[in-house]
Amino acid sequence: MRRVLAAVSRGCWGVSPLRIGRAFHGRDCAGLRDHLAGPRKIFAFRPIVRRFFAVILTAMPGRTKASSTCGPEQSEDSEGSRGAKTGAVQEEADAENGGAAAAAACEPSPNLGDPEIVKSPSDPKQYRYIRLKNGLCALLISDLHNPDGSPCAVSSEGEDEGDSEEETDDDDDSGAEIEDDQEGYDDECGDYDEDLDPDSELEELTDKDETRKRNCTEKQSAAALCIGVGSFSDPNELPGLAHFLEHMVFMGSSKYPDENGFDAFLKKHGGSDNASTDCERTIFQFDVQRKYFREALDRWAQFFIHPLMIRDAIDREVEAVDSEYQLARPSDANRREMLFGSLAKSDHPMKKFFWEILDTLEKWVTEIFSEIPNNDLSRPTFGHLTDPFDTPDFPKLYRVVPIRKTHSLNITWGLPPQEQYYRFWALALYGGNGETGFEQNSTYSVFSICVTLTDEGYKNFYEVAHVVFQYLKMLQQAGPEQRIWEEIQKIEANEFHYQEQTDPVEYVESLCENMQLFPKEDILTGDQLLFEYNPEIISKALNQLIPSQANLILLSASHEGQCQLKEKWFGTQYSVEDVDQHWSDTWASDFKLNPELHLPEENRYIATDFALKDPDCPQTEYPVNIMSSQQGCLWYKKDDKFKIPKAYIRFHLISPLIQQSAENVVLFDTFVNILAHNLAEPAYEADVAQLEYKLVAGEHGLIIRVKGFNHKLPLLFQLIIDYLADFSFTPEVFEMITEQLKKTYFNILIKPETLAKDIRLLILEHCRWSMIDKYEALMKGLSVDSLLLFVKAFKSQLFAEGLVQGNFTSSESKEFLNYVNEKLHFLPLVHPCPVQFRVMDLPCAHLLCKVKTLNKGDANSEVTVYYQSGARNLREYSLMELLVMYMEEPCFDFLRTKQTLGYHVYASCRNTSGILGFSVTVATQATKYNSEVVDKKIEEFFLCFEEKLKNMTEESFKTQVTALIKLKECEDSHLGEEVDRNWTEVVTQQYLFDRLVREVVGFGVHEGDAEVPSLSNVHSPSSNEIPQLTFFDPSSLTDITCIKNIKVYTSALNVLPYHKILK
Repeated sequence: MRRVLAAVSRGCWGVSPLRIGRAFHGRDCAGLRDHLAGPRKIFAFRPIVRRFFAVILTAMPGRTKASSTCGPEQSEDSEGSRGAKTGAVQEEADAENGGAAAAAACEPSPNLGDPEIVKSPSDPKQYRYIRLKNGLCALLISDLHNPDGSPCAVSSEGEDEGDSEEETDDDDDSGAEIEDDQEGYDDECGDYDEDLDPDSELEELTDKDETRKRNCTEKQSAAALCIGVGSFSDPNELPGLAHFLEHMVFMGSSKYPDENGFDAFLKKHGGSDNASTDCERTIFQFDVQRKYFREALDRWAQFFIHPLMIRDAIDREVEAVDSEYQLARPSDANRREMLFGSLAKSDHPMKKFFWEILDTLEKWVTEIFSEIPNNDLSRPTFGHLTDPFDTPDFPKLYRVVPIRKTHSLNITWGLPPQEQYYRFWALALYGGNGETGFEQNSTYSVFSICVTLTDEGYKNFYEVAHVVFQYLKMLQQAGPEQRIWEEIQKIEANEFHYQEQTDPVEYVESLCENMQLFPKEDILTGDQLLFEYNPEIISKALNQLIPSQANLILLSASHEGQCQLKEKWFGTQYSVEDVDQHWSDTWASDFKLNPELHLPEENRYIATDFALKDPDCPQTEYPVNIMSSQQGCLWYKKDDKFKIPKAYIRFHLISPLIQQSAENVVLFDTFVNILAHNLAEPAYEADVAQLEYKLVAGEHGLIIRVKGFNHKLPLLFQLIIDYLADFSFTPEVFEMITEQLKKTYFNILIKPETLAKDIRLLILEHCRWSMIDKYEALMKGLSVDSLLLFVKAFKSQLFAEGLVQGNFTSSESKEFLNYVNEKLHFLPLVHPCPVQFRVMDLPCAHLLCKVKTLNKGDANSEVTVYYQSGARNLREYSLMELLVMYMEEPCFDFLRTKQTLGYHVYASCRNTSGILGFSVTVATQATKYNSEVVDKKIEEFFLCFEEKLKNMTEESFKTQVTALIKLKECEDSHLGEEVDRNWTEVVTQQYLFDRLVREVVGFGVHEGDAEVPSLSNVHSPSSNEIPQLTFFDPSSLTDITCIKNIKVYTSALNVLPYHKILK
């Protein structure tokens, strides 16, 4: 193993951005820390904890457990996630106390479910709603069918209730708490374009989704608990209590006292867990293999029956919560939310600092959750605290200094609560509303319109706001349009009728919250369907969107040095002023409408034909090549499993021109961004009709992805190709996109996690252009002529490779590639273009690369220790996955729980262009630990883990192998998951569509086998494939090689040949 320590420190080295549930309230961390400073306050705090949970069963934000995967990294958004049966635990919408729960399993049952619950005709699951004697309400869900509608093949083996598996110290070995390792960023108006993080880097597909699954019928079981109490209920003297408790309940219970016992149990059996805190609701959820579901339910329920709340654990978890808060501080979205909350009335909680079969399932839930005590305390209500933003300071202009380079204008209104109007609410037509507790709760609803501004738009932001107000006035004068309401209703009804199944743990999380919001019969439909047209309700909300009641927040880096005020918790610099008198007077008058503004015409993209097509060629289990020439090829598979009238179309237009220089990479990014800009308006109708498209600037080509109902999908695909063929732009658009691209590159570079990833891959991948290279090339300046020449050259010679899956025939699918060839008129490539980089062969030595972050105000650091293994085969690949899976929980327990080094701590399996390795990453704060201390602690963990490997028992090994195999055997919940997996094979040109089957066979397990291989078989001396795993002793600065100039250092290294993991 070759080792590299990478540190980005005040930065140090970076990984995934912070995501905490649906609404992150990280602001609670610092305030709570102050209140838990001494032992007296800690012990005074414990009775509150018990009362809090005994009475209301609540939870807190931010613990995320994600299963690790050793697949190729994709920056494309996964369109699917793991599927299985599900369950949800929640509180009834009108319940005064208690909680609710749900569960699901694939077992035969005569129960036909609850007929009062309305479900989709395409939903094969059964539902039952029950209420326990302690007031807790539960929705039970049973999934008895495979995706093709056939019954589950259920074995008679089940978990013997007396066969509970007690964890020992030796077995406490799996699972680490990490955030999604997707290359995403804060979901903010005008921020980073994720498509600039190209998918062809193809490394560490570390999503929780487990997209690399075998095509079979194994299912997960899941449960979720939603309680109607959140950060609004924090005592004034203990801000952040809800968030902190969410962390603490995971730290052991009286019945299961091991601190990380639940996480270890789940990871050992292929599961994961998560939790989140909102303003008025808190949610816990987990999933696990069906066989272990009952015991997992019992372990989980003990958190709410008798959590330990040990003083030592409290002390350590305060550090973790504070680290989470520090990670959240550089987020402009969080900072804007905190500033907005500070505008509320002083007495409003927004002002605070947050931060199986049905019969079997019913039996389990009743036995386990009835033990949760009910103290008969009323549920907290906040409905009397109306109009929190009816203050003199709200309808003003706030200039804010953001962390990123961006210009944006946020126009916001505080409205009365809208949740009760779910049956006829159509406000989405006029702009969109959020779904998090911050934007909608029992005291108010927030309606926001966010506009990303160009430099010119920033200079004229009042004019931009005026156009928005003109559009709203036009809507108010015209009144609600029943035609458009019915159009939206039809689109939503189509989606509901032909809905695809979702990841079980995501499903139960959503349903448990719905139980808080809707009556029993609308739990499945309340957030999806429109029932009644009521123009009075729509008009009432619309007529409140007037300029005099709007809050304007203008974000721009140009405000630096001009804003003298500072928000209390996140330190956001801002200023406040009255709206300009000229515009205030204009908006108070009967101002003229803009004749160019109008409601959309009838939507031509709404599907009306939902017939399933008959195949015109033999059905196949995997995609087959149905067209091939020098110009391109097409892979095709007719869906015969999910049987829905939808399809996926994906194309990769490959060109060697892109990687010839950093300038070419920037020109390509500019080209793709302008193309997306040109398509935004003509493709808007398709987007409204639930047809989705995405353009990705890959490392080696343009990736086009289209999905939705197959009836109108060809129209959208042809529209994209037409705009590509007739690509043009004005000098003004060119200037706008290049200026925005400068901000985007800069925003990527100032985040420690993305800078760290860029540096790591710059060391590993030969001839890679870094983000700094691209930023420098862009700052040197591009010309309109250079872009026109580049686009002309790009379109002149290509290799077009596509994949079509779903409800299309093979002849219809061929027309997509034919259309590309006919419209673009390109020549074939002279030489094949590799779609991956070659990788550097690292020496067997300690290497250190330390880089300072570009954001001096960000205390967050990242330290990653990476070990390179080399070019390996499928069996070794699976063993590397197994190693990381076995490493996850002890890694988290040692580095975060016990050492409290930081909030994000995780191990990752790395597949960098076919070269395997693994890494351990710690996100910490430079104000607490320097990178050398963190590095030594990581090495200490490696040495402890090496001993753990040596002492691994036969039983523990078999359990871990079984868990990994079960994850690979987890069935696809919907067509998108299968497409994602097949597309990875196409875009990397590996075409090993049965990879998961081969990986399981690599463990010595074949179809129908009941036994997994033994540890002795894997370690057999006759097998020379597996090199001995050896960790270096903790290093000091005297025995390492410092990389001060990456390009100079790597120029002296050997370059490994191209490698694909195919056998």
